[in-house]
Amino acid sequence: MPFSPAKRKDTLSGILFVAIFAAAATMIAEMGAIKNLGISPLVVGIVIGIFYANTLHNRIPSAWEGGITFSGKKILRFAIVFYGFRITFQEIAEVGMEGFMVSLIMLASTFVLGTWLGQKIFKMDRDTSMLTASGASVCGAAAVLATEPVLKAEEHKAAIAVSMVVLFGTIAMFLYPALYSAGVFAGMDDRTFGIFVGGTIHEVAQVVAVGGAYGKEASDAAIIVKMTRVIMIAPMLILLGIYLSYVARKSGESGGGVKLVIPWFAVYFIGMAGVNSLLTQYSMAHAGESVSAMITTIVENINIIDTFLLTMAMTALGMGTRFAKFRGLGLAPLYTAGAMFAWLLIGGYFITMWVVATF
Repeated sequence: MPFSPAKRKDTLSGILFVAIFAAAATMIAEMGAIKNLGISPLVVGIVIGIFYANTLHNRIPSAWEGGITFSGKKILRFAIVFYGFRITFQEIAEVGMEGFMVSLIMLASTFVLGTWLGQKIFKMDRDTSMLTASGASVCGAAAVLATEPVLKAEEHKAAIAVSMVVLFGTIAMFLYPALYSAGVFAGMDDRTFGIFVGGTIHEVAQVVAVGGAYGKEASDAAIIVKMTRVIMIAPMLILLGIYLSYVARKSGESGGGVKLVIPWFAVYFIGMAGVNSLLTQYSMAHAGESVSAMITTIVENINIIDTFLLTMAMTALGMGTRFAKFRGLGLAPLYTAGAMFAWLLIGGYFITMWVVATF
């Protein structure tokens, strides 16, 4: 047990060690050039963590590993639960059936496509394929983090998935505005473009950057559709847990007595989104009053703390990633992520236009 009397001090030292790295990542992410690129502290954290893992990891006591593991597992689940305070059901309702359908179709199709391509075409293992697919289909690095405990995947596989999110998400952040300004996305007005951006670009920060460049209508649609995709991670993980249990039972693992895996942190995530929705509704009903300002401040502080906890989890994940574990994968993750990016860009355009015209 990490917090047994004999291990408590070393575990706390390991957690503090990760927190110091996460604080450095947070400060780096606030620097001008990094911030303008829409690179979140989570991404900076995993980069710093990987650097540590492949250079300095022998310089700290091995007993601290328990605290690093705790940060990458337990703190991660806690942070994912409170990620729900970034979402309200009212925001999802505002964008209507159009935003919901684009989010649902793109998430489901991208996850299935990425998983199939990774395993069947590019011969990657199941976990790396699913982690890469979850990052592209839902919400980037945070989705990879949320999916990793359901799969019980190794840290380096999640690191590979995050690196693909960073690469193609950054490409999208520059390519989408260039194509839209050049008139390539024929027939799209600013609101439709916002729905397209929110339904297909990887990271929340990248969506904010692209949507915000084209006015309030595009920005609002992009962010709300993106957050609709984010909340869909909960049912996706529950379905994934059911699927993994079915596959394990069918293959006869553990003598056929396979326990159904339900990621309860995903259920609690929806619960926190519900709490946030109620608080937002109450705050709107009492606009201008001190209690409304207090609620807003509390939610903002929860989100700040939650971002730091997610950064700790990502940093800890990076700390468990050794380059030696990447051998044998070759360019398969790049090909898989590239194919999903092409689907998000091209397929996402036609699906968005069809949904907007239909609904």
